[in-house]
Amino acid sequence: MSSGYSSLEEDAEDFFFTARTSFFRRAPQGKPRSGQQDVEKEKETHNHLSKEEIKEKVHKYNLAVTDKLKMTLNSNGIYTGFIKVQMELCKPPQTSPNSGKPAPSSNGCMNTLHISSTNTVGEVIEALLKKFLVTESPAKFALYKRCHREDQVYACKLSDREHPLYLRLVAGPRTDTLSFVLREHEIGEWEAFSLPELQNFLRILDKEEDEQLQNLKKRYAAYRQKLEEALSEVWKPD
Repeated sequence: MSSGYSSLEEDAEDFFFTARTSFFRRAPQGKPRSGQQDVEKEKETHNHLSKEEIKEKVHKYNLAVTDKLKMTLNSNGIYTGFIKVQMELCKPPQTSPNSGKPAPSSNGCMNTLHISSTNTVGEVIEALLKKFLVTESPAKFALYKRCHREDQVYACKLSDREHPLYLRLVAGPRTDTLSFVLREHEIGEWEAFSLPELQNFLRILDKEEDEQLQNLKKRYAAYRQKLEEALSEVWKPD
C-alpha cells in the first residue's frame, strides 16, 4: 500500500494504526498507570467541546501545522481534516481476486486520509478495507491510538463509536504525541507491542541468557577445578 492522499468524504478511502504499552508488563486490569488514566480521561471528554472551543482549537491546530494538512471548520460546527494511518498487520488480509489492487502491506507504511469530525472509528475501518477490496470482516480489525506520556508509550484500543479527527484535534498535529494504527484484534499479550519493541525484548532476553550461561559455566568450572584438585590429592604417590 503506497503512501498517498485519500478522502473518506469523497470515496471512503484510507486509515490508521496505533498501539503500544510500556516495556514488559501491563498494568493490572482495573488499575491503569497514570499515563493510561490520562488516555481514559480523553475518552470521557470526547466531543464535549462547545463550538467556540472547537473554533479556538482548530485555529491553534492550524498554527502548529507544518505539513499544510490543516483543518477546516464549517459553519455548522463540523470540521474536516487529515489523519495519518499506519498499517501494522501480521499478514496481508484477503482481497477480492479481481480487485486489481495490492493488499494492504503489513510493513507499517503510512497513508494520509481526509475525514470529517463526524466519521467514527468503525467507519474508518470499513472505508479502509473497502478501498483495498478486502473481503475479511471489519470485525477482525481494530484501531488503536498510541500516546506518548512521560517518555513512555501507551496503547489504547478505540471503540467503534469514537471520532479519530476529534482525537487528532485535541492532541495537535504532532504524530510523535498521538498516532493511529490499524491492526488485527489482539490475540495475546505480545500483540500490543510493535516489531521494534519485540526485537528489543529478544535482544534483552538473549543478553540475559548469555549472562546466565556464562555464570553457569564459571560455576561448573570452579567445581571441576576443585574436583580435579581433590582427585590429584587422592592419587598423589606416597
